[in-house]
Amino acid sequence: MVSDAQKRAKQKWDSKNKDKNRVYRYRSYARKFIRDLATDDDLRELQKMIDKRFSE
Repeated sequence: MVSDAQKRAKQKWDSKNKDKNRVYRYRSYARKFIRDLATDDDLRELQKMIDKRFSE
């Protein structure tokens, strides 16, 4: 059970850290996609995008 104080503290942190929350959420989505949903073609495309990003 989460106390009301903890809920308020989380809401306060979330409101002050919207960008961090977005990064955490998108990172989670990406990992889930790669782990559970991506086809071989998807993974090849992602690998090309990652390689290109590293070379920039």
